[in-house]
Amino acid sequence: MGSIGKQPNRPGWVARYRDPSGRQRSKSFRREVDARKFLTAIEADKLFGRWIDPKLAEIPFGRYAKEWLQITAHEPGTRLNIEGRLRNHILPYFEDMPLVAIKSRHVRAWVTQLRDKGLAPATVVATYNTFAKIIRTAVIDGLIATTPCLGIDLPHLGKREEMRFLDPRGINLLADSVDARYRALVYTAGYTGMRWGELAALRAENLNLLRGLVDVVETQTEISGSIQVKPYTKTGGRRTISLPGFLAEMIGHHMGLYPSIERVFCAAEGGPLRRTFYRRHFVPATQRAGLAPLRFHDLRHSCVAMLIGEGAHPAEIMQRLGHSSVKTTLDRYGHLFPSLDLRLKDGLQRLYRESINEAM
Repeated sequence: MGSIGKQPNRPGWVARYRDPSGRQRSKSFRREVDARKFLTAIEADKLFGRWIDPKLAEIPFGRYAKEWLQITAHEPGTRLNIEGRLRNHILPYFEDMPLVAIKSRHVRAWVTQLRDKGLAPATVVATYNTFAKIIRTAVIDGLIATTPCLGIDLPHLGKREEMRFLDPRGINLLADSVDARYRALVYTAGYTGMRWGELAALRAENLNLLRGLVDVVETQTEISGSIQVKPYTKTGGRRTISLPGFLAEMIGHHMGLYPSIERVFCAAEGGPLRRTFYRRHFVPATQRAGLAPLRFHDLRHSCVAMLIGEGAHPAEIMQRLGHSSVKTTLDRYGHLFPSLDLRLKDGLQRLYRESINEAM
């Protein structure tokens, strides 16, 4: 237990106590009643594990956030986004505030300020999530007792951007309208569901065209013009995909026409595919084909639509796409499955009729 006594050689009172590590600490007060209230609160915090070292709690948010960024693992693209949020939206408001001084009212005022600036709802939510994650880590590190990120009203994100789907004829039309060297790329995207980065990183040694298989083991990212290839280490990314016969034959023909020691699909000059492909080649091809505006990622959606139309189970689609769980697949594409209800109804009707016929 702590103790309270008069201050030596001057008016006032001093509260003395030992922190959880056994270190002697003290704090001065003008009134005895204030010293007693402080000591009672300290003992309660120690008892329930809420005690925080006052010196650590005084660390400015900006200093802690920069240390957090240095020691926390992030993908290069994610790190770049976090740095931008900190620099543009978080540090201008919180940089000099001690962690212990940040209250829920400050967070609410800050979120309101972001919205008043006209930032997109998705930007506000992403920025807030970054801030909340840093604060949550400060709680884990024992710098503050509780998070101020409670009861914060965030803007609604609304509906996701609507997906576009191409049927097989639409994929044919697009492939016939793109530069010849990218024709196989369009078909591979549309019939495997592979992501742009996975296609850009695909190497010949990851193909078994005789068996009609492709091992998806890497993905390519491009950040500020710098290309990086990252190996997949999680089962949710690394996978083996079967190729329909026509596509295996088409990829083999493509590799004969456009040989490369680096990638299966390359730029015209022989180097890796870059994001400029979309603007220089994909968009003009959609226009020549007379198609509505289309994202390259919509070819992945088109593959899913065709698989669902063929009666594929969500678990099969999950494995083909490299999703981490069936829930991810259903959250993204669940709205397409009700279109199978009529076929399922007909199937149940057929089973019933067969059972009646067998009984007669």
